[in-house]
Amino acid sequence: MTIGRTVYLNGKFCPVEDATISPFDRGFLLAHAAYEVTSVYDGRFIDLEGHLSRLRRTLEGISIPNPYSDEQWAEIHSELIDKNGMEEGTVYLEVTAGDYGMRDFAGPETFTPTVFLYSDARPLIGDLGRDGIRAITLGDTRWKRRDMKTVQLLSQALAYRAAREAGAETAFMVEDGLVTEAASANAWIVDADGKLITRELSHSILPGITRAGIVSLLKADGLEIIERAFTPEEAASATEVFTTSSGAIVAPVVALDGKPVGDGKPGPVTRRIQRLYYEAMGADVAAVAPWALG
Repeated sequence: MTIGRTVYLNGKFCPVEDATISPFDRGFLLAHAAYEVTSVYDGRFIDLEGHLSRLRRTLEGISIPNPYSDEQWAEIHSELIDKNGMEEGTVYLEVTAGDYGMRDFAGPETFTPTVFLYSDARPLIGDLGRDGIRAITLGDTRWKRRDMKTVQLLSQALAYRAAREAGAETAFMVEDGLVTEAASANAWIVDADGKLITRELSHSILPGITRAGIVSLLKADGLEIIERAFTPEEAASATEVFTTSSGAIVAPVVALDGKPVGDGKPGPVTRRIQRLYYEAMGADVAAVAPWALG
């Protein structure tokens, strides 16, 4: 990861070392903030419109005015990666409810947002996609409106720490006996009958932008998707398991709770989905991900 030296804060671009935010900001004090992470490949944004649409929904849901139009957001994103010379990686965007010089739970009638963006140059297609990741199962302790992408990420941060302590890379969150999603990604399985299953959209999970793109691609490719919740036991007995997210794209899960998934290697359905999505990104799959060609 290489953080760009130029960031965007409250209407202007500046060196990262000059970017300062008040300790009274509601994002810092109360986690009253929304965020998005948009992937960039070959200098192009991947579904920026989808991210901005979800941002609008989240801001409305947590009572923060959207400070910019979609066109203005797009201009800021483009200028940021231009200033940092970034061709591949992600752009992080955060909008908080602002600073009012005090810690007040309710806050003013209308919030004046704090806006912050930075770029992170790194490969999007790499070892995790090729070799897969390991996961553990863990109780889901997050708040009930997971469909809004807010910075209330303590449960996810602790889940990643628990995964690392167990020798894994992520965790599958479990609530009422059902998998909600991975620590920061949507979760998918392929069952013994070859059926592709992922949880339906609701307040319980984040409507992933990568998830939406894959659903669209798979339907166009004639592959049926069953949208329903599945149990940790179903995941453990699945022939394939994978996650989808903006950062890791499509990540095969090769072990769950210390036991191999299927034969312990990324499976053919996962590889097919990787290939389809990489091609949609504009990647030369034969050059950058020959292992996805099957």
